[in-house]
Amino acid sequence: RRRAPGGLFYAGRGPVVLASASPRRVALLRQVGLDFTVADPGPDREWPGRAEPRHGVRALALDKARRVAERRPGAVVIGADTVVVARGVRLGKPGDAVAALEMLRRLQGRTHEVWTGLAVVRDGERRTAAEVTKVQFARLTEAELEAYVATGEPLDKAGAYGIQGLAAQLVRRIEGDYANVVGLPLARLRQLLREFD
Repeated sequence: RRRAPGGLFYAGRGPVVLASASPRRVALLRQVGLDFTVADPGPDREWPGRAEPRHGVRALALDKARRVAERRPGAVVIGADTVVVARGVRLGKPGDAVAALEMLRRLQGRTHEVWTGLAVVRDGERRTAAEVTKVQFARLTEAELEAYVATGEPLDKAGAYGIQGLAAQLVRRIEGDYANVVGLPLARLRQLLREFD
């Protein structure tokens, strides 16, 4: 299997660090051939007050990137944060199966938004962006929702589903960047990294 040349995605200097413990984000960056290491930024912070989704996800992504950049001088640090918004209600990661089921009831048969904030930090320099994708869910019965929750897949994911996993069968259509729904909008990230070449 031929690897994508990392230089196609980012040809800049200095080590690249992903400030995220998300296996989905790691997989996406590996897919584009980027050479990077992973650093867990620590526990998720609270949503910043009454911030709109586009501002909230950027603030949280920047917070993660900054926390790691403080320990990694000279490194190009990537932070990301994803939230699902259904009819104005923000859905983060469900705390348990009951919360996951409640979230999926909100999503089924309707269109929602997935917002991901990005931040790239190197020492004092920083860039941020936000990407949105619209996702339409199929209509699902209560038994189908319960069966999906029982798989355990929804429990560590914003909005209680993983489009790259079993939930692929629940999604009727998307409008925008697919990778954004997985948790890392690659095209937008590539643009931001270009500013650090």
